Amino acid sequence: MKTFAALKEALAGWIAIIRGEADWQRHFTISAAGLTTALVLFLFFALLSIALASANVGMPSLIGLVVAVLVQSLSIVALLIGIHVTRRMVPRDVRVMTLLVPGIYALIAYLVMGTILSLIAGPVLILLWVGLAFLLFHLGWRAGGWNIGVSAAFAVLTMVLLVGMPVTLYMVLGPVAAPTP
Repeated sequence: MKTFAALKEALAGWIAIIRGEADWQRHFTISAAGLTTALVLFLFFALLSIALASANVGMPSLIGLVVAVLVQSLSIVALLIGIHVTRRMVPRDVRVMTLLVPGIYALIAYLVMGTILSLIAGPVLILLWVGLAFLLFHLGWRAGGWNIGVSAAFAVLTMVLLVGMPVTLYMVLGPVAAPTP
């Protein structure tokens, strides 16, 4: 159960990040092991989310399950792209892992809350996007050490990627209507 203790520590770490406490990193394991734990937890909650979402229609096939997990994982890709683009635009000595590990825990919270809210009250999901943008802003500001403007740009970029990537892939990979003669 050490893995789920990481969730409790991540919550404490995020509270420390938002409060601006200097020792927020002690709550996260900023290493390959910590990244693996965060990714395993993300995968677990992604599978749980897919199971809850498909409860009325039945579990998807193995291929459908893999595709659904890959789509859920696009949020991690969006976070990673946001981190890399911001680091390239604003050269600073910020390690990717320092932002990625807490960022994945924020995405886990987003995934869990999004699953719950979509089952209860779908239109409230917009507030969840605002909450995630708030967390991403603080991630850039407090953990990344970027100024307020760069942190806001990082949050906006990551949110645009988070929303835009699945839609773009759906349009690119979706079925194409046959041309009418």
